[in-house]
Amino acid sequence: MLAAFASALKTPDLRKKILFTLAMVAVYRLGATVPSPGVSYGAIQTCIDEAGTGNDLFTVLNLFSGGALLRLSVFALGIMPYITSSIIIQLLGVVIPRFEQLKKQGQAGQAKLTQYTRYLTIGLGILQSTAFLALAINGQMFPGCSVGDQIIPDQSAFALITLVLTMTAGTAAIMWMGELITDRGIGNGMSILIFTSIAARIPAEGMNILNNQGGVVFAVIIVLALMIIAAVVFVEQGQRRLPVQYAKRMIGRKMYGGTSTYLPLKVNQAGVIPVIFATSLLYLPLLLVQLVAPTTVNADGTQEVSGWAQFLQLYVINQGSWVHILLYFALIIFFTYFYVGITFNPTERADELKKYGGFIPGIRPGRPTAEYLQFVLSRITLPGAIYLGIVAILPNLFLELTGEGNNQNFPFGGTAVLIMVGVGLDTVKQIETQLMQRNYEGFLR
Repeated sequence: MLAAFASALKTPDLRKKILFTLAMVAVYRLGATVPSPGVSYGAIQTCIDEAGTGNDLFTVLNLFSGGALLRLSVFALGIMPYITSSIIIQLLGVVIPRFEQLKKQGQAGQAKLTQYTRYLTIGLGILQSTAFLALAINGQMFPGCSVGDQIIPDQSAFALITLVLTMTAGTAAIMWMGELITDRGIGNGMSILIFTSIAARIPAEGMNILNNQGGVVFAVIIVLALMIIAAVVFVEQGQRRLPVQYAKRMIGRKMYGGTSTYLPLKVNQAGVIPVIFATSLLYLPLLLVQLVAPTTVNADGTQEVSGWAQFLQLYVINQGSWVHILLYFALIIFFTYFYVGITFNPTERADELKKYGGFIPGIRPGRPTAEYLQFVLSRITLPGAIYLGIVAILPNLFLELTGEGNNQNFPFGGTAVLIMVGVGLDTVKQIETQLMQRNYEGFLR
C-alpha cells in the first residue's frame, strides 16, 4: 500500500490532484475555526465548558460540521444544507415529471438539476442560519449555560443580517469547494468534506474517553472500533452478481455481442441515506417539545415540561431509551426499502437489458426479468437494512449500557463510521483506477 501511495505521488497529474484536494480540505478546516462577525467566542467557550455539546438536537449536525456549528463559525452550517437539498431534488424526481425528464436528458439535464440544487442550498442556508441564531439568542443552544444569552452581544437587525449572510456565504463556499474537488481533485468533493468533518472530531472524543473512563475502557473501545470498521468494510464490499449474457448481432461485416458479464447488486444499495432520513425524522419530536410543549413551574422556579411532552422527552427523544432505539431501527429499515425502491427501477433495468440484447440465463427478457430483479432486490435489501440498523444503533446501545450522557462519546459507530468507511473505500478505488491506467500496482491486490 505504501508503494502504491508513493507511485501516486510520483505521477505528476495524480500528485497535483491529491495536493489540490488536501489544499481544499485545509481551507475548509480553516473556515470551520474562524468565528463569524459579532459572535462572542469567549462566551461560546464558556458554554462549551459548562454545558458540553449543548442540546441533543445539535449532536449529529455538529458532527457533520466538524464542531463548527456550536462555535457559530463561518462554516457553521457545514455541508448539511447541500445534502438536504440533494435529497429533496432526488425525491422530487420521482413525483415531478419535469425532473424525471431532466434525468433522462444526460449531462445537460443533470447540469440543470445541479443548478436547482444550488438554489435550494442557498435557501436552506438562509433558513437554517436564521433558526440557529434565534436559538443562540434565546439561550437554547446551550441549555444550563450561565452566559448562554450573551453569545451574540449585538442583537441589532444589521448585526443579525450580517451573521445570516456570512453563514449562508460560508455554505455557498463549501458547496463550491466540494464541486472543485470533484472536478480537479480525487474523490467526490462533498463526501471528502464530510469525511474531514467527522475525522476532525475523533481525536477530541477519544481524548474525552481516555480522560473520563481510563485506559482500559479506551483500549476496549479501540478494539471494538476496529472490529466494527472491518465488518462495515466487509458488508460494503458485498454484492450479488447476476450473470448477464448478450446475444450475438451482425452489424455490417462485424459480429458484436456474445459476451458474458454480470449485474452487481450491492448488499447496502442505499448507502447511508436511510440513517440520515431516520435521524432527521427523530429530531422532529424534539423540535415539537421545544416549540409548543406545555410547561409547569416548580417550587424552586425551574420550568419542566408536562403531559405528552414529558412522555416524548423520556422515551422518544431520550437516545438511551429502548423505545427510541427500536423506533430508530424500524425507521432505518423502512427508509432503506423506500430509498432502494425509488433509486433502482427493475422495469427500467430490464428494458435496458432487452434493448441491448442482454438477458439473464434462464429468465425471459422483459417483464419476467423485471420480476426476477425485484425478487432478488427485495431479498438482498433485508440483510442490508438490518446491517444499517445495527451499526446505526451501536452508539445508542453503548449509551444505554454505560449510562454516558451523549452517544457521540462513542465515535466509531453509527453514521460516522458508515460515512468514513464508504468515502475511504470510494476514494481508494478512484486512486486505484488511475494507477491501473498508468500500469502501476494499486492499493488493493
